[in-house]
Amino acid sequence: MDWDPAVVRQGVDHLRHHDPVLRGVIDQVGTFALRLKRARFPMLVQSILSQQISGKAARSIEMRLRDRLRPRRVTTGSILKLSPDELRSVGVSPQKARSLHDLASRVAAGDVRLSRMARMTDDEVISELVQVRGIGVWTAQMFLMFSLGRTDVFPHDDFGIRSALKRLHGLPQLPDRQTAQQLAIPWRPYATIASWYCWRSLELPDAADLNNM
Repeated sequence: MDWDPAVVRQGVDHLRHHDPVLRGVIDQVGTFALRLKRARFPMLVQSILSQQISGKAARSIEMRLRDRLRPRRVTTGSILKLSPDELRSVGVSPQKARSLHDLASRVAAGDVRLSRMARMTDDEVISELVQVRGIGVWTAQMFLMFSLGRTDVFPHDDFGIRSALKRLHGLPQLPDRQTAQQLAIPWRPYATIASWYCWRSLELPDAADLNNM
């Protein structure tokens, strides 16, 4: 199951109508193409591995972890069977190794109910996930966006989002939480789609030109 095309179309139309600056981004970026990762536990493992390192480094560690687990897949059981030293051998830091074991233990024990999260509210999902060592609100928001496909998530503390808002609106500095939330008001209830376009706007050659479109 992927994004409902009708919902995406409504969301993009809403953003084009309510945010002239983002309309310029949409015109340049084109079709909304956020791909969902429906395998929930592996997605959270990937999120933990990605914290505070480059995407390239995270992908390298994830591939080494998957190679280490073969022929098993990334599951609660397979992660729990790896010792901290075995996780370190594929590049996982001691802190992240503890986070992975804590996540796997809580999911296996039913404290974190990944199978039920599609029926939970956004706040309920966040509240349950932040019990895990190493998972904060930002990681939980990424899970809501990239795994559950929630349409109205605004990760206001995300550096990329704040950088995009600064560029697109010609701000003198990165917006604080209050300013970012104010700028995102016209996006509701499609903040996830808007956030994706903000990330993509950072790949455009000169975001300043978008203000004149």
